[in-house]
Amino acid sequence: MAKIAFILLCHKDPDAVIKQAQRLTAAGDCMAIHFDANAPRAEFESIRAALSDNPNVTFARRLRCGWGEWSLVQATLNAVRAAADAFPRATHFYMLSGDCMAIKSAQYAHTFLDRRDADYIESFDYFKSDWIKTGWKDERLIYRHWFNERTQKKRFYAMFNLQKRLGLTRDIPADIEVMIGSQWWCLRRRTVEWILDFCKQRPDVLRFFRTTWIPDETFFQTLVRHLVPEQEIESRTLTFLLFTDYGMPAVFHNDHYDLLLSQDYLFARKISPDARDLKRRLGLLYAAEGVRFEISNEGRSLFTFLTAKGRIGRRFAPRFWETESSLGRDRELLILVCKKWNVARRLVQRTREVTDVPCIEYLFNEASCELPDLGGIQSTVEKRHRHRRALMRMLYEYYDSNRLLICLDPANLDLIEDFCRDRSVSRVLEVECQYTDDDLVGHALRVGLAGESTPKPAIERLLPTIRNDMVLESDQLRDAELEHHLRIRQVDSPELNARALGAFLSVSEDKARELATADHLFAD
Repeated sequence: MAKIAFILLCHKDPDAVIKQAQRLTAAGDCMAIHFDANAPRAEFESIRAALSDNPNVTFARRLRCGWGEWSLVQATLNAVRAAADAFPRATHFYMLSGDCMAIKSAQYAHTFLDRRDADYIESFDYFKSDWIKTGWKDERLIYRHWFNERTQKKRFYAMFNLQKRLGLTRDIPADIEVMIGSQWWCLRRRTVEWILDFCKQRPDVLRFFRTTWIPDETFFQTLVRHLVPEQEIESRTLTFLLFTDYGMPAVFHNDHYDLLLSQDYLFARKISPDARDLKRRLGLLYAAEGVRFEISNEGRSLFTFLTAKGRIGRRFAPRFWETESSLGRDRELLILVCKKWNVARRLVQRTREVTDVPCIEYLFNEASCELPDLGGIQSTVEKRHRHRRALMRMLYEYYDSNRLLICLDPANLDLIEDFCRDRSVSRVLEVECQYTDDDLVGHALRVGLAGESTPKPAIERLLPTIRNDMVLESDQLRDAELEHHLRIRQVDSPELNARALGAFLSVSEDKARELATADHLFAD
């Protein structure tokens, strides 16, 4: 059975540190605490006194730590050495901060770690991966960084600029392939012992990392990949954490309890200091027995869905080769916009029966959409977006028609506006449906916002967000004030919808009425 030695790096809130240590050791696990030497000594002594009679807690030699410095790695090494010496029966070493809390029971965590003999640590190629989204990359490694960028900004950049001007770069140790990833890892005892031995044997590697920038994202990640066979490494963290577009960790609150428990992780970071009820419930969880966890793992996609709302219409900026291109001045593009894809498909099928307009379903949303072979430009959804106007011109030519009907999801406002700015004539027909809760649940499952195992309370809290999002998409489409924007609505009469369909398709009144009165047009 796995026995975890937690490596806790913290710098504040002694009461929270004490409670965290008591909770995590109550189930038989152990902990080594490094309390930042920048914090008052009295706070450290209060922690030490409160935990003095707990045989499953030990303390590491304290250092003054700074963000982005080697001191964070050295503090981790101090805590790892202390844990390895004090707890010889520990099988795994798990990195935590004071802002982390368990989102699974100890029973679940031990079973999870016993299931596979592996190290859990993000470990991606430093130069080939896109783990670093913005800012310095090579500069972190090839220049020496002696000062802290946050507390000694002038010295930090002065030394960097001096090295850059004089060309004082350095080589990475020849046998080391630098990796990068999250600092929150879980390593086996054997791996930890190999790392500690490596540190004694290779002072050159330690000298290199001591003057790199943000080494807590590269040191352990590099050494594990250097020392451990690849098949024994799971390149992931077991701590659930999300980052905003500004590079700041997302914070979890009281209403995130069910969401956190359903994620495929053992811990979560960061828990809001004000989330007292969440802390209380998670605090009771680790020592609980017999708890069943339904893993749906929709947290990351849900976060992406919610935060991406601020950038609708900007996901696909015009490419230079598209700027002057056009679908053709004499061509007509009919855009059927509907959130209920089954309703749109039903209307498209009826349109095929009563008109000769070539109709293509959700080609910019579904990879499986049936398209002719156009030389590979149609092969992926990404390519279709990237070369959208070229793709459409090829479709006009393939069907030998100046009229074409396509289906788009209302979320594709950027595409709708782009096509409507073209020299061709574009008409938009918005199909407005009524949505039951079952419809919204089905949508959440289809786009990955929920899974089959997502708890019902979590889904119920998600439904208002999805419903409001659909209303917002419709409002944004109307706010775009497109020249030929028509609507049919489930709540309107067939006669009213027939007028809109006739104008959209340029068909006779009889054919439009035939479409509008089709059986089960809006049915689920």
